[in-house]
Amino acid sequence: MKKLSILLMIAFGYMPVASSFAGEVTWYDQGDPLSTQAELPPSLSPEYLDPETGVACAGINIQKTLSLADIAEAALCNNPQTSEAYASAKVQAAQLGIAKSAYLPTVTDTVGVNSNVAIPSSSNPRGNPYSNLNNSIAASYLLYDFGNRDANLENARQLLQAASATQNATVQNVLLSAIKAYYQVQADIAALSAAQESEHFNQESFNAADAKYKAGVSTPADKLQAQTAFAQATLTRITAEGKLKTDYGVLANVMGLNANTILKLAPSKTQDITKDIEKNIDELIERANLRRPDLIASEAQIEAAKANTKASQAASKPTISLNMSNNQQLGTDISGSNNTSLGVTVSIPLFTGYLNSYQIHAAEATEELRAAQRDQLRLQISLDVWTAYQDLRTATETIKSAEALVASAKESQRVALGRYKAGVGNIIDTLNAQSALANANQQQIQAVLNWNIARSTLAQSIGMLDNAMIQSLPDGKKIVQETQP
Repeated sequence: MKKLSILLMIAFGYMPVASSFAGEVTWYDQGDPLSTQAELPPSLSPEYLDPETGVACAGINIQKTLSLADIAEAALCNNPQTSEAYASAKVQAAQLGIAKSAYLPTVTDTVGVNSNVAIPSSSNPRGNPYSNLNNSIAASYLLYDFGNRDANLENARQLLQAASATQNATVQNVLLSAIKAYYQVQADIAALSAAQESEHFNQESFNAADAKYKAGVSTPADKLQAQTAFAQATLTRITAEGKLKTDYGVLANVMGLNANTILKLAPSKTQDITKDIEKNIDELIERANLRRPDLIASEAQIEAAKANTKASQAASKPTISLNMSNNQQLGTDISGSNNTSLGVTVSIPLFTGYLNSYQIHAAEATEELRAAQRDQLRLQISLDVWTAYQDLRTATETIKSAEALVASAKESQRVALGRYKAGVGNIIDTLNAQSALANANQQQIQAVLNWNIARSTLAQSIGMLDNAMIQSLPDGKKIVQETQP
C-alpha cells in the first residue's frame, strides 16, 4: 500500500519527477531558453534610463517645478498606452518563441496508476487488490515539412518587428499628446495673465468714469458702459481660471496621473521662432516614408502576410517525422513489460474538406489587404507632413503679425486711457482700445500655442519626435540640434 501511495503522488504531481529531483525546476517556467526577449525593443529609449542604476524614470519628482522634458519623461513612464504597447511586443516575442519551438523535438512522459480488484478474489493468487504503474515516453521530431516551419518563423519575426514599430509609434503619439497638453497649459497661464491685465485696465477705466461721474463731468452712460466692460473682463478672467484648471487635469492625465494631481510648471522660455523654416517639402515627405514607425509596421505586416501565405501553402503538403517511444509497465504482481519503438512517419493530407485551399485564399487576400493599407498610409503620411508644414509656416507668419498687433494695441490703449483721464477723450474710444488690446493678446497667445504644436506635429509626422527633438523645444532641459536620419 505504501508503494501505491507513492505512485499516486507521482502521478498526480504531488512529488517532483525526472530532473525536478535535482532542483526547483518546473515544467511550466523555463525562463527564455530561445532568447526571444533579446529581440524585444527597450521599454523606453536609453536617454530615459538613469545612467547609474539603469532604472527608468528613477528621477521623476512631481513635487518639483517641471520642465517639458520632465513632462515627457513622466508621460512615457506612467502613461498606460506605453505599457500596453510594450506588453503587446512581449506577446509577439512569445509567439516568436512558439515558432522557434517547432525546430525542437517534443518529448511526452505519460504516467498512469491503476488499482485492480479481481472478482472472485481467488482469481488473484497474490491477494486482492493489486496495482499497476504504466510509464510511456514518446519523442517526435519533424524532419521536413516543405518550408512550413520556416514560413511560420518568418511570420512571427515580421509580426514582432511590426509590434516593435507600433510601440515606437505609440511612444511618439504619447509624446505629442504630452507636448500639446503642456503648451496648452502654458497658453492658459498666459491667457489668464492677459485676462487679469485686461480686468485691471477695465477696472481703471471704470474707476476713472466713476470719479468723473461723481465730479459731475461725465454722464451716467459712461459709468455704466465702463462698469459693463469691467464685469465682462472679470467674467473672462474667471473663465480663464477654470480652463487652466481643466487643462492641468488633462496634462496630469497624459502623464499617467490622477487629474487632481497638483503640478508646478517652469515658466515657458522664449525662443526665436521667426527663423527660416523654408525646407524642401519633397525631402520631408521622403524622410517620413523612411522614418515613420507606423509605415515600418505596415511594411512588416506585409512581409508577415507573405510568410503566412507560404505557410498555408506548405500546410497542404506532406510532413516527415522521426518518432521514438518507450512503454514500461510495472505491477505489484509478477507481471511487467518494457517495449521500445523507433520509426519514421510520413503524414499526407489527402483531403481536408477544402480547408487548405481556403486557408491559402484567405492568406493571399490578407496579403493584398495589407498592401492596400500600406499604400493608404503612405498617402496619409504625405498629407500629414504637408498639413503640418503649412500649419507651421502659417503659425510663424501669424506670430509676426500678432507681435505687431499687440505693440500697436498697447500704445492705442495707453493713449486712449490717458486722453479720457485728461478729459479730451471719450469712454467709447477707451473701451474699444482696451478690448482691442485684450483680443490682440489672445491672438498672440494662440499664435505661439499653434506654433509650438505645429512644430511638434511636423516632427511627429516625419517620425522624428524623440528626446532630442523635445530637448530643442522651448523649456527643454537643453538645446540640441535635430538628429538627421
